[in-house]
Amino acid sequence: MRNQQGQKTGSPPRIQSLKVQNFRALRNVEFKDLSPLTVLLGPNGSGKSTVFDIFAFLSECFELGLRRAWDKRGRARELKTRDSEGPITIEIKYKEPGYPVITYHLSVDEKAGRPVVIEEWLQWRRGQRGRPFRFLEYREGKGRAISGEQPDEKDQRVEIPLKSPDLLAVNALGQFEDHPRVAALREFITGWYVSYLSVDDARGQPEAGPQERLSRTGDNLANVIQYLAEQHPDRLEKIFDVLRQRVPRIEKVLAETMPDGRLLLQIKDAPFSHPILSRFASDGTLKMLAYLVLLYDPTPPPFIGIEEPENFLHPRLLPELAEECRNATERTQLLVTTHSPFFVNALRPEEVWVLWRDEQGHTRAKRVSQIKGISEFVRQGAQLGDLWMEGYFGVGDPLVNEGMLATSKTE
Repeated sequence: MRNQQGQKTGSPPRIQSLKVQNFRALRNVEFKDLSPLTVLLGPNGSGKSTVFDIFAFLSECFELGLRRAWDKRGRARELKTRDSEGPITIEIKYKEPGYPVITYHLSVDEKAGRPVVIEEWLQWRRGQRGRPFRFLEYREGKGRAISGEQPDEKDQRVEIPLKSPDLLAVNALGQFEDHPRVAALREFITGWYVSYLSVDDARGQPEAGPQERLSRTGDNLANVIQYLAEQHPDRLEKIFDVLRQRVPRIEKVLAETMPDGRLLLQIKDAPFSHPILSRFASDGTLKMLAYLVLLYDPTPPPFIGIEEPENFLHPRLLPELAEECRNATERTQLLVTTHSPFFVNALRPEEVWVLWRDEQGHTRAKRVSQIKGISEFVRQGAQLGDLWMEGYFGVGDPLVNEGMLATSKTE
């Protein structure tokens, strides 16, 4: 939501559930009642990165277009579940403050080598007993939508054909003021941040110039530090305070413009008079700095995805990073994938989902709070990551038969 000056205000929209069909190993998976912080566990190949890529795929469909997002992933040959029939389907339920829960449904398939939007619709339900009402409905570039801030089934349905069957109606119509709820969804999805942070990229020397938002690879970290120093010095100092708590010898981080117009990121250690260049700083220091810049963004993305934050970080820093992620959920929603029991130790059973592959090779998922006995162990003082490593989850262990355990321990 934004005020009259165009600034974001109030609580962000929240994704309440995600349902996926025929997307790689996700033959038929549903995540219901998602918490503000959702963490995915499971062995290699269990589908964590595939769930993560669902959000990247949707975001790229809106930013780059369906064709580019589709081709980038190997088209139907690589994207669709092996030996499956029917389109790839993604369905998200999300809640904007002050509005009913909205369901966004997107089904995509391939025809004559090109991706086609088989079906796309938006619907909501007024009250607990109201009938679901679709206020946007399209098939292969043809369909109708109802405009207005509060679209109603009595409103006029306007036929608005799209130029091509591979265009997303929400992306096209969301650019017009006549469709504010459609526009709100478009803004929501285009605002997602799906992180692929690279320490090597963060060490770079980009061209000088402040930038508000950290890029997905972190290659503009110095530009964001420059922006915060100029526009939000108090927020930058807060980031430094937290960084000093995690890496005690760090005093501050500097972004200095060089004579050739590039931006040089330098890190000042408290015991020394001169800062060191970022390319000589530790991987863990740079990665923690990048995560804090992301989590303490003055106007954070409405949704943040972080894959395997434990890489390059000392295990003792991971429970603290998990707490930083939870604190950030007051202003955003986070999805995290991890292999680290240290990160999981700081989590709650309702925040964690464990993934595994069944005998057919398809991903299955279960919320940890639904696994018998886990919540009771945690209430008695056990830590979630330790329970996971000791085999109490029954699933998500690469050294055991998942199919047998899924039946014997979690049903």
